[in-house]
Amino acid sequence: MFLISTRNFPPELGGMQNLMEGLSNALLNHGPVKVFAEAHNESENYDQMSNLNIERVSGLKIFRKYRKANLVKEFLSLNEIRACFFDHWKSIENIEKNILEKTKSFCLIHSKEINHPVGSSLNKRVLIALAKADHVIANSRFTKEFAIKLGVKNVTVINPGCNYPIPIEDEAKEFAKNIYANASPKLITISRLDGRKSHQNILMTIKNLLPKFPNLKYVSIGDGDEKKNLLKLRKELSLENSVELLFKTSEQEKVALLEQSDVFVMPSVVYKKSVEGFGITYIEAASFGKPSIGGIYGGEGDAIKSGQTGYLCNGNDLNAIYDTLLKTLSNDHFKHLGANALEFSKDFSWEKIVKKYINLI
Repeated sequence: MFLISTRNFPPELGGMQNLMEGLSNALLNHGPVKVFAEAHNESENYDQMSNLNIERVSGLKIFRKYRKANLVKEFLSLNEIRACFFDHWKSIENIEKNILEKTKSFCLIHSKEINHPVGSSLNKRVLIALAKADHVIANSRFTKEFAIKLGVKNVTVINPGCNYPIPIEDEAKEFAKNIYANASPKLITISRLDGRKSHQNILMTIKNLLPKFPNLKYVSIGDGDEKKNLLKLRKELSLENSVELLFKTSEQEKVALLEQSDVFVMPSVVYKKSVEGFGITYIEAASFGKPSIGGIYGGEGDAIKSGQTGYLCNGNDLNAIYDTLLKTLSNDHFKHLGANALEFSKDFSWEKIVKKYINLI
């Protein structure tokens, strides 16, 4: 039996949630899985549809982490557990080392959550918590190198697996066709609207590309703090006909728009303490045969083979974004990159990724 203790899990949306769901489901092919996760709206419906044994923990946040830790410790004490997996250093922090010694333990790291100054109280907490795990799993080579600089030891890189591609229903395909109409080329970003994702620079680049590609369409899917700023910028740049900002879509609508796009664009930058640790959306795009434009500051190099499955560029530099998109779109070069991306994405199937964990047990 495997045990998962996670702060991030569906039906809550997000990359971390998808990662822990994918890992949990992939482990099912190797034995029973028990998941301890936090309660959310619609949790009950999700859990009833899932093949996983999920126990939800509710209550005030300050008490919830202790309640969950106690449930995990009790379960570890009463059952034979082949391995346990923690999504975050805070998920393992309140589990005593002597209890974990009964099994193999893995704690995942992603970059932002461990980014605390060396010697600070938070940095010390991170190091003490991660030292309890048999294996600290970084989502990219960048995150591993970053963690080592912060004092983390025994770090292994296992990239996240990908849940895509998935079948697309006809209704969703029709929805995407209506959005894109007769546009060409078709660009897309799927992410939260925050400063790290460079949406404002993408919009300004779209404005500069329109003279060369007057039928270009850019679709952004996601919501967040930058929503008002992006709506304002779209109006200032007179891009209402060329830029579609979709703040909420269904999963089917999202993948239909991705499947009918030409290039995935997300040249992420460093924003405050946040940096792209990996970027599973690049692999999701690749699984539909779409090349990606990513940033140069984080772990995107593990998700994009620059010059082969897409390109890495400086998301702070408008000229760099423009030049990168121009060479991607010219002479339909994106089709060649997309074919390479599709083949590359097969290395990230959960069937392959989970075996890397199993081999460490």
